Amino acid sequence: MANRTKVTQQKRARERAKQERQQEKTRRREEAKVRKANEPHQAGGGDPDIAGIIPGPQPRPWDDELDDVSDEEKV
Repeated sequence: MANRTKVTQQKRARERAKQERQQEKTRRREEAKVRKANEPHQAGGGDPDIAGIIPGPQPRPWDDELDDVSDEEKV
């Protein structure tokens, strides 16, 4: 009978641990929902690294430098 008691206690401990893990998961999910709800929403959503980039041809950054150099050469 002592062996059966030990098995029962082990089973109860496993079940208790399982319930604790489930409660922890539920708590983390709720925290994630709250955190996600509190985040500022972007107009277009998506990646903040590419926010503000307009599709299509982009102005060439080196055109401005060439204009500055040619202005100096003219003087």
